[in-house]
Amino acid sequence: MSSPRPSSRPSFQPVPGTADTARRLEWRFLPPTLRAGIEQQLGSPVVSAESRNRGFTPGFASVLTCEDGTRHFVKAASTNAQPLFARAYREEARKLAGLPDTVPAPRLQWVLDDEWLAIGIEYVDGRHPARPWRAEELDACLDALEIVADQLTPPSPELDLGTAAAELGPFFECWEGVRELHPELAHVDEAEQLAARYAEVVAGETVVHTDVRDDNALIDRDGKVWFCDWNWPVVGAPWLDSLFMLIGPRGDGVDVDAVIKGRPLLRDVPAEDVDSVIALVTAYFLKSAAGPVPPTSPYLRDFQRWQGEVCWAWLCERRGWT
Repeated sequence: MSSPRPSSRPSFQPVPGTADTARRLEWRFLPPTLRAGIEQQLGSPVVSAESRNRGFTPGFASVLTCEDGTRHFVKAASTNAQPLFARAYREEARKLAGLPDTVPAPRLQWVLDDEWLAIGIEYVDGRHPARPWRAEELDACLDALEIVADQLTPPSPELDLGTAAAELGPFFECWEGVRELHPELAHVDEAEQLAARYAEVVAGETVVHTDVRDDNALIDRDGKVWFCDWNWPVVGAPWLDSLFMLIGPRGDGVDVDAVIKGRPLLRDVPAEDVDSVIALVTAYFLKSAAGPVPPTSPYLRDFQRWQGEVCWAWLCERRGWT
């Protein structure tokens, strides 16, 4: 099913986008013992390393090419110097291990867990969707998310995930901060009232990735879409990921409301429920954008601000607000 072409609505270009946004560790700077341990897992010496600098975390994330010609994707973080990211990678490994093979996600290969947490993940020979978004690539991503929702309903008990309502609940509390940060915004009270319905709206029995966007999707040579970075999945409504995937395209000028009408997971969702979720994530993005800039992720706040502005404009248009 084909999505509409980008419309003439204004395009909000991210500054600087999601390319080269992370300042990551590089292979040559990892401790020799860690490099040796990784090479032992790979079964061959590493001859080259290509850092993957999309995203907004500073952990090691590189495609390693070995002497035997094989390629591997490896992540690593120090459990002492980077405990937050080490825990995130450990959780990602646990969740990848619990995904069925029918889900379009790279498979977990191995884990090293000592002074450094390192995980080996199946290498996917692919590229990220182009920006601005193209209709056919957006279609492919939404098609793949429908497979994800089908295969992960209900969730496997071994995944042991929290609910969307519990994980997204703190987003609602951000509206108070938005009111203080942006007194110029009209309709904040109405938006907060919409977001207040989040618990009933996001409930469901499907594993939701929650972090789907262009830098967490790969399109391989056969056109198959793979979703990466399974750090934050929750159990919730099956249509949530499809809606989250539309934020970037909306900012790039795509008529995403027309897309919604043609997608099986979205077309029958009450408009008020869609607006509630948009209001919820708007508060999170606008409030988070005002936080300190992490030195290892200098563009994180810019990107959150961009997402917040895109979502606010989207919500205003849907609600008919000035």
